[in-house]
Amino acid sequence: MATLNTNDGPDDSHQRRAGVSDATVQALGKLSEALEVVEHARGYLYGFHRLSGKADLALGEAVDLLREAGAESLAANLEQRIVGRNVINGRWTFQIVEDYDDGYYSSFKEAESMVRQQLVDGKRHLFEAEMKEERRSHGLAHHQARPTEQKDR
Repeated sequence: MATLNTNDGPDDSHQRRAGVSDATVQALGKLSEALEVVEHARGYLYGFHRLSGKADLALGEAVDLLREAGAESLAANLEQRIVGRNVINGRWTFQIVEDYDDGYYSSFKEAESMVRQQLVDGKRHLFEAEMKEERRSHGLAHHQARPTEQKDR
């Protein structure tokens, strides 16, 4: 049976200071959720970037193979119309990624950080840390508040 740890709670970086309201922690939790969605969207954008590039390279290989197969006019048509083509007006995907990162993404991250800094001294995931405290089974193995030191095996 596990023994209770006197340090059985979140570390200081995951505890609200006195005077921080439930409404503030809830709002910061929603802000964190929104940032996580932006991060997820950014991952999809990078996936789009990689897949589009991979498709263009595979298309280039297909063009070469069509030439080897004697279909020169079809190969030339694909090469001129699609190989290296912009995916949107004037842009390859790297330019889309850069615009997103330098604009919306960086602005969102800066704003989220500024709000946390002003309201809770920059602490992250207070809402989640408090939810963990409510949901975990205190005193049981695999429900510790924080990592425990590993002993040599």
